[in-house]
Amino acid sequence: MQSKWSIRIAVLLGLAALSNGVLMTIAPEPWYWMVPGVPDRGPFNQHFLRDIGMNYSLIGAAFIWGAIDTRHSLTLWLMPTAWLAGHAIFHVWEVLAGICGPEFLIIDFGGVTLPALLALWLIYTGYKKQAHE
Repeated sequence: MQSKWSIRIAVLLGLAALSNGVLMTIAPEPWYWMVPGVPDRGPFNQHFLRDIGMNYSLIGAAFIWGAIDTRHSLTLWLMPTAWLAGHAIFHVWEVLAGICGPEFLIIDFGGVTLPALLALWLIYTGYKKQAHE
């Protein structure tokens, strides 16, 4: 059984990812211009944004489903967490490789790094709790 905080964080992550994914899928160009830092990383590509939007929609659904079905939450949250963590690592790599400046770590924090950290926290605390049961 997950803690109340874990459930709340999973629902928050799920709703944020799902709403982001739906917006990316149904309105990729407004999303592209609305999100800070995105236009600085390359030209608009509606196909790519819709593909990623579907990923975010699935990520959101998995976090919400895991919050509802707590018996399977860790299984449901593992791959979305892996994707979010990989995405955050890739953004750090872009800075380290000189593709973009370090200011992008701050620009990206709320939408890239923080969700990954919260998801990793969910997995860590979930496995820790499971090991003590």
